[in-house]
Amino acid sequence: MFKGLFSDRETQLRRLRFLAVGGGTALVQVAVINLLKRFMPELLAFSLSWVVSTATHYLANRFWALPSARHDTGKQFAEYLFTVAVSWVINTLAYVFCRKVVGLGIEWATLWAIPPSTVVVFLLLNFRVFRATNR
Repeated sequence: MFKGLFSDRETQLRRLRFLAVGGGTALVQVAVINLLKRFMPELLAFSLSWVVSTATHYLANRFWALPSARHDTGKQFAEYLFTVAVSWVINTLAYVFCRKVVGLGIEWATLWAIPPSTVVVFLLLNFRVFRATNR
């Protein structure tokens, strides 16, 4: 079903750049939570680190990984916010699961909370929010 979806060269390059951005923003999130956990409650530190990494993610995707030909910036940003909300729910549930059920430390739980939403976020961003051409 998904074979043709990811087979063209442009989509493959966009996916690789998306993964590079994801790795970089994961590092940003871990660095920020490492700093913030000393000054505030854990879940607040996690949420704020997520906001900082999401802003980094938006800028890197919009202008490098998934450059878009869209000109409806307001609608595009609203779609990005929807995608971010979906990602936040998935990430937060995974984080709480990793901390409470699996018993991982803060940094490891933060890292393991990222992969569950990666596929969903890539599909939404690549084929809708930051699509390569206007449809």
